[in-house]
Amino acid sequence: MNASPLIQVGELQSLLAGPETGRPVVLDVRFRLGESTGRLDFERAHVPSASYVDMDTELATIRPDGVGGRHPMPTVETFAAAMRSAGVTMSRPVVAYDDWASLPASRLWWMLRHFGFLDVRVLDGGIAAWIAGGHPTESGSHTPGVGDFSPSSPGFGRLLDATAAATYAGRHVLLDARNADRFRGENETIDAVAGRIPGAISAPALDTVDPSGRFLSADQLAARFQHLGHAATRTVGTYCGSGVQATHLALALSIAGVTNHTDVYIGSWSDWITDPDRPIATR
Repeated sequence: MNASPLIQVGELQSLLAGPETGRPVVLDVRFRLGESTGRLDFERAHVPSASYVDMDTELATIRPDGVGGRHPMPTVETFAAAMRSAGVTMSRPVVAYDDWASLPASRLWWMLRHFGFLDVRVLDGGIAAWIAGGHPTESGSHTPGVGDFSPSSPGFGRLLDATAAATYAGRHVLLDARNADRFRGENETIDAVAGRIPGAISAPALDTVDPSGRFLSADQLAARFQHLGHAATRTVGTYCGSGVQATHLALALSIAGVTNHTDVYIGSWSDWITDPDRPIATR
């Protein structure tokens, strides 16, 4: 098992060029909120041998009434079938990447670990870093051999619901991974209601990466979380708008060495506000 949850482009290139038994299964998780270009972008250019995984249909089970949030957890059966279709096997590591500062890739990273598959890393810098490094790409679709992925429990990271998230905010640490203005209830352009879960602490996920989309160093991240008062012995939960930036923050906490067991309220703010009786804080 690797010490860091990240992999750099040079190491990935070496593994893909090496013996087949050591090659990772590479998963492309490109996604942007409100857009549906991920698969098209994948077909234009992707890391050789990569398979595409769709956020909306394979990493979530979206309900028309909005309950569960914009990207609720998929059923175990849906996720397992998606991983097997993407070629994930229990004997080979997985590398996930995207083109959005590792936000979607972190969702897959956290979900695989939640379901007991721990040998997974995220490509630091994503497809942009791969191309910038002069590495080759492929175009078109890719149909891998069917994998034998089988979820198991307990994995790493507990799935929180709204009740548990409120408990974390009161008794443990609940980090809000959205931008600071949305945390304060300002400039809310995505969800119908502005604000935050009372007791949550602001820790924007995108503050953990540099302008190129690569993560800050482990020491820089550790210093950031130390400043926020999070000790490795404390129980930490995260949430965001729809359970994507929350898993990104969980990945950052792992890189920093704070905890490998971050619990996530996947439904997040978009689920919290579906019940008008839940309290809301602003400012």
